Amino acid sequence: MEDTYQVIVVGAGFAGMTAARELGRKGVTVLLIDSNNYHQFQPLLYQVATSQIGVSAIARPLRSVFRRIRQVRVLTAEVAAVDAANRAVTTVEGDTFRAQALVIAAGAAPNFFNTPGAEEYAFPLYSVTDATRLSARLTQLLDQADRESGGSVDVVVVGGGPTGVETAGALAENVKFVVPKYFSPELAARCRIHLVDMIPTVLNAFSAKSQDYARQRLTKIGVQLHLGVGVTEVRADGVALADGTVIPGRIVVWAGGLKAGEIIAGSGLAQGRGGRIDVRPDLTAPDVEGVYVLGDAANMTDSTGANLPQLGSVAQQAGKWAAGNIHADLTGGTRRPFEYFDKGYMAMIGRGAAVAEIGRKRIQLQGPLAFVSWLLVHLALLSGFQQKVRALFSWLNGYIIHSPAQVVVGRPE
Repeated sequence: MEDTYQVIVVGAGFAGMTAARELGRKGVTVLLIDSNNYHQFQPLLYQVATSQIGVSAIARPLRSVFRRIRQVRVLTAEVAAVDAANRAVTTVEGDTFRAQALVIAAGAAPNFFNTPGAEEYAFPLYSVTDATRLSARLTQLLDQADRESGGSVDVVVVGGGPTGVETAGALAENVKFVVPKYFSPELAARCRIHLVDMIPTVLNAFSAKSQDYARQRLTKIGVQLHLGVGVTEVRADGVALADGTVIPGRIVVWAGGLKAGEIIAGSGLAQGRGGRIDVRPDLTAPDVEGVYVLGDAANMTDSTGANLPQLGSVAQQAGKWAAGNIHADLTGGTRRPFEYFDKGYMAMIGRGAAVAEIGRKRIQLQGPLAFVSWLLVHLALLSGFQQKVRALFSWLNGYIIHSPAQVVVGRPE
């Protein structure tokens, strides 16, 4: 079977979904392919993993998103191969689709940097499946420790970026407030949360002021920091560090970085840093015509040539911009170089605490005001009214009475 569309979009993350929606609204026929039938709000995966919100708050069915945009066909299928030169996509079922324009927004995969044992023992945090698997494991170990005399649950988080900091902070808050309430204060006193990064600070992309606040806040809520030393091995019972230290941990969470997925490697496109594609200023892939690469699959730059971070806001803006350029391609218009509007950075560090650096001028906020700003921004960015309501009630429930919102019904692998 072979079908032809005006545009094929591979991947329904921030970039892919935005591009498909913008094109569909312009009357362009689009095939949107993703292995999942939902769009996931990736910045809140750590809250699913730590039982602060439920899956339904961050996962919105794709057919619900596009039910009124008939020009977009949603296909739930796993992509086996992308032929960028011919703008063709083949699924594992053997179906091939071609288009006048191809958008590759297939996301990324955890980058373990060839660390021994990491792929085998560590828990990545990049998908809903990752988050629910980690949540199930945490719950299983807490239940087990509660039955044991002297039992405990130590967790090691690898990576001091926003995902690692937010995950470590949420875990520490659970140990401080949830475990004593639902298990016992004695069990909580025996649990330890560790954060490891080879860089001598946390939140490397933030200002020194924000970094200092984050370190102080993490330490205050009980996170033990191991900075400036890398992980040399991940084991079933913890991690080994480059200085010879061994940190025990029944769970190791990997927030140490991302790389492009296998689809990019087999696309025929030249790969750059992190296995991603170094796209041109108009977001097209080099050396081929009609192929755009967006989101975590691309290395993008701003108008000054500076590298743009792998953030949801960057991906969303790139998706909208690429849609405009593709529409220009189809209608005889002219492409424009991507102009990124810098909204800044945010990271939460537990209840009532966050850091925010807003806009190009990096207006800095710390503490409760940054925390409220974080909540409002993420609430606004969530896709779908139902998702916004569920997240809001989960936050009110969790941050006021410390009651878990996520019900774990499965068992870890």
